[in-house]
Amino acid sequence: MKKIPLAAAFWTMCGTAVAEGAPQAAVELYVDTATRQIFAEPGPGRQRLGRFVPAVDDAPTSTAAAPAVARPAQVAVSATGAVAPAAAPPSSSAKAWYEKIGIRGYVQMRYNQELSGDAESLKSPGDRFIGREQGFGVRRARVVISGDVSDRMSIYIQSDLASTPSGSSTTHFAQLRDGYADLWLDKAKTWRIRAGQSKIPYGWEDLQSSQNRLAPDRADALNSGVRDERDLGVIAYWSPAVAKERFAYLQKSGLKGSGDYGMVGFGVYNGQGANRPDRNDQLHSVIHFSYPFKFANGQFLEVGADAYAGRYKVSTAAATIDGATFTPRVDAPEAGSTDRRVAAHVVYYPQPFGFQAEWTVGKGPELDIGRRTIRTKSLRGGYAQVMYKFDGGYGSLMPYAKWQTYRGAAKFDTNAPRMEVDELEAGVEWQPSNAVELAVAWANMRRTDVSAAPYRRVDGQLLRAQLQVNY
Repeated sequence: MKKIPLAAAFWTMCGTAVAEGAPQAAVELYVDTATRQIFAEPGPGRQRLGRFVPAVDDAPTSTAAAPAVARPAQVAVSATGAVAPAAAPPSSSAKAWYEKIGIRGYVQMRYNQELSGDAESLKSPGDRFIGREQGFGVRRARVVISGDVSDRMSIYIQSDLASTPSGSSTTHFAQLRDGYADLWLDKAKTWRIRAGQSKIPYGWEDLQSSQNRLAPDRADALNSGVRDERDLGVIAYWSPAVAKERFAYLQKSGLKGSGDYGMVGFGVYNGQGANRPDRNDQLHSVIHFSYPFKFANGQFLEVGADAYAGRYKVSTAAATIDGATFTPRVDAPEAGSTDRRVAAHVVYYPQPFGFQAEWTVGKGPELDIGRRTIRTKSLRGGYAQVMYKFDGGYGSLMPYAKWQTYRGAAKFDTNAPRMEVDELEAGVEWQPSNAVELAVAWANMRRTDVSAAPYRRVDGQLLRAQLQVNY
């Protein structure tokens, strides 16, 4: 096999002559998990190694101090185009545990300004800084500790340092968001069991991290299914090699992917929401399917469906509506109310034009004011969003427009009042670098204030701004 120095092979493949003294571009390399060959582009069964700067043997020396740059091991390229390492890289199991654990996170600071209508009286489950007498607020302050403890087990622990406990007027409490272990069942890491508190695979936007999402808040129709998008349980995921590689690419490429929650997932969980114990000794069950198709021109299209079923126990309290004060009865006080939904999603990734939509239907607990009872009623809703991605010397710019609607209960709120939402939003996100994002959005909100009786409908317009820093 004829071997060629990596730097020369890379520039030859690109058809670009390297001028003497020109700055060298970083090369993204991938290793085939089966053959251990190294490639310059992603593909099925290939894991990302990182970005490397080609070495230049005759580079001029400088008397000025220069930062040390880690160089990869000696690499050679075969005549067939595959890159073969001169020596196999050390096994990850040979590393100490602290060398395989990483720390990252992000912080979101928001400001909302009322424009017209009853905006001062608006309240939204997705943003506690909407409403009167508000100023700057830290919506999220996340710290993530994650990595491979061994070849067959990974951990993920995420805390939020900007939480507000229910009923508290003080912010910036630390609260667990995720705390789970992935137990890999095969060497190829296509099957895993996720045990602990994690996101429940229901709804594509619910699985998408708030660090990646364009709109400030998730759509109520999907987000009203699982409180804080998370719960305690055990879920099995299967991601074949092709799907695994595509999920990783869509998340890391700036295309706003949701991450790898399996092409197929199924499991059981408590059903009361994150950081809350089970209240009826009956588990919820969930099933999930999603697949990212890749067209010949490189365009990605992801489609899928989810469903869950169980029984949910609603919290009740005295309410005053139409001059009458009462505490609603629950149709199934011990076992909990019927709670089941199905949802479907389609995501056409912004390359540069993008579109995404989700819709859900189901049944759940809802306050019947006439009967003064919380009983099982139907629900429906969803959203549609269009966006366009501009890339240039200024960074990445992505304008969007989103419409959402929902007719169903807010089951997490006391007495599970009916929520009616009709909302139109338009905005733009600017990302000058990977570390900083600035988003500005206008929203025309028409929604029910479910925070307290008499649960009246409020209309208003808001101007919203968010600064996000990633680390």
